[in-house]
Amino acid sequence: MTVTTAVSPQREKPGAADLRRPVAVRTAWLLGGLVLLVVLGVLSVSFGVREVTIDDIVAALSGQDDTIAQAAIVKRIPRTVLAILVGAALALSGATMQAVTRNPVADPGILGVSNGAALAIVVGMAFLGLTDPYSQMTLAILGAAVAAGFVYTVGSLGRGGATPLKLALAGAATSAAFASLVSAIMLPRVDLLQSFQSWQIGGVGGAEWPRIAIAAPVLALGALICIASSRGMNSLALGDDMAAGLGENVFRTRLVSAVGAVVLAGAATAIAGPIGFVGLVVPHVCRMLVGTDHRWLLPFSALAGAALLTASDVIGRVIAPSSEEIQVGIITAVIGAPFFIWIVRRQKVREL
Repeated sequence: MTVTTAVSPQREKPGAADLRRPVAVRTAWLLGGLVLLVVLGVLSVSFGVREVTIDDIVAALSGQDDTIAQAAIVKRIPRTVLAILVGAALALSGATMQAVTRNPVADPGILGVSNGAALAIVVGMAFLGLTDPYSQMTLAILGAAVAAGFVYTVGSLGRGGATPLKLALAGAATSAAFASLVSAIMLPRVDLLQSFQSWQIGGVGGAEWPRIAIAAPVLALGALICIASSRGMNSLALGDDMAAGLGENVFRTRLVSAVGAVVLAGAATAIAGPIGFVGLVVPHVCRMLVGTDHRWLLPFSALAGAALLTASDVIGRVIAPSSEEIQVGIITAVIGAPFFIWIVRRQKVREL
């Protein structure tokens, strides 16, 4: 089914200027983003209750944990790695969802995908007693897939098909409904409530290598699916009819891309909780820097998403004591909510 938007074709479709943007410029942005991520990674392992020195960081990264400072750094490394993986996954998922739906405000949180994954995990914990990481990862991906399908189906009803406004409204309503169900299920279960509350906010403070090892292959699979579909996403940006005329299998491209986005969103939610707005903010900023060609946009979005979540984690630790540190889900919401309003006003999304 054709997805339409109210933005002008000149602003929606990738123009020649975007496709001819110098490779050197895009490469420079990618290298700059990589350098920024490395710097943020160093800052992430540096900040905490105990002060550390550069020598401690170098020693800890080489495997030493002889001193208290070095041991503290060793414990911070999984947290930093998790922030990088989850940030990259959410940004890549958001960029893919925006391409698949041609919706400028698409995001795993806004479309209800993250809360669908959260609801599936809660149901598994409360009624099935499933607490092992493998089961939760599987449930999260299934819940994300069901939520994505439901939102797209509801948003496609009526005149005009799945317009951005209908998708956003369907996603917001579905997300609110899922959040209410999660609260209704968890409130009577005091034994699970405390641990679940910190996870529901979204954070990377409880990172452990075993859980990262489980999630990393799943995230890598989702990323490969999305990046492999990048050329097809460029065709989708021209409109379904034009894409079909160019020989693109629109249904297959949209389905495969959506599967990759759902896998990324579900796995990221399972390991870090429902963190919002990363998939909304990052792709829009990246388009301004590297253009609309998804062959460049997707890798750069992953890099920028990793940097954003790592920076958010550092900020949360800096502005509050360790025992009361602000979770990254709160930081990204503070950044993303005004950005969401700006995007809506700028794009002037309306139902046709």
